[in-house]
Amino acid sequence: MNRNRIQRRRKNFRLNAMAAVFSAGCATVLAAGAEPATQPDKVEPPHSVFTIPADSKEGRDPFFPDSDRPYAAVAAANPRVADVTSLVLKGFSGSLNQRLVIINNHTFAAGDEGDVITSVGRIHLTCIEIKTNSVVIEVGGQRHELFYTNQP
Repeated sequence: MNRNRIQRRRKNFRLNAMAAVFSAGCATVLAAGAEPATQPDKVEPPHSVFTIPADSKEGRDPFFPDSDRPYAAVAAANPRVADVTSLVLKGFSGSLNQRLVIINNHTFAAGDEGDVITSVGRIHLTCIEIKTNSVVIEVGGQRHELFYTNQP
């Protein structure tokens, strides 16, 4: 009985193998006579659009949902206009060849730039030119002239 079972398995294997070879041959013959497949026009994949929310009501960071970091970046992108009225030219120093000015307790030479602390916050300025009784500075792309007033 064992022998009959083995013979049947061999016979089934041969039939299955012949069917597979026949199917592959038919597929090859049919494919040779068929028209070549046309390539569809190349379609651009859609691009993702990401917008940074202005506050937590518009959206949140999925990886750090309690973070305020995304909203701080939007606030930094919209800087406020600097109030130059809080800048005070406190004096001059240095030699006649190398003039220095003191603006809100910070010393600048012509061409220097830096941050000055004022009552409204930090202001980044560039010292353009030092004159006899004044200094020309640039704050936020706008030039201003500060005059020295001798107040005790």
